[in-house]
Amino acid sequence: MASLGDRFNKMMGKTRFVVCRLFLHLGGAEVAPLLGVLNQVTREAIDHDGDLEIMGSGLVEVCQSLLQYNSYWQSAGNEGDVIWDEEEAGDYVNELFTDSAQRYLSQPDLNQEEIAPDEPLSLPITYNLVVIVTIGCEGEVPDLETDLANFEAMEAGLKSIINLHYQGSLRAIQIHFSPARLGGVLTEDQLLQNFPELVPL
Repeated sequence: MASLGDRFNKMMGKTRFVVCRLFLHLGGAEVAPLLGVLNQVTREAIDHDGDLEIMGSGLVEVCQSLLQYNSYWQSAGNEGDVIWDEEEAGDYVNELFTDSAQRYLSQPDLNQEEIAPDEPLSLPITYNLVVIVTIGCEGEVPDLETDLANFEAMEAGLKSIINLHYQGSLRAIQIHFSPARLGGVLTEDQLLQNFPELVPL
């Protein structure tokens, strides 16, 4: 049911913005290939100067990959708000971006040298991966305006984000992940310390 404030703002012809950040923790040696998908999407976004359409396509790929890896989901969390002022919504997106970027090992090293084909690969495998997705969009998104810390709600939320891209409703997209570097390791202690929002699924 729409709140009194929502109804009043609709009557005044104001645009409704939803800003949402979700955290999804995956566990197991098998989650390592997801790092490849995440780094590729990041590189493409940077190569295209953060073009929203390119980032939206990358976001769809990330969400679909997360849905395919749902048997490795361990814990999740989310936060967000409904805002009726575009500038205020933009400020909130920037605030979440800054916080996400400061999380443990959540910035990819894009200057990392490629490993030569004849060089032995002896990098440690991470058993923990946290993906942080932040979006800003116009309209109402019931599947994101709720607690996503349960399996069914997170599935519905990820599918809803995919639909938002195809509907052209997304106005801001951010993807962070930890560890973001090949060979990076996120321990159980680091997980608890740096991602207190996570609730077991």
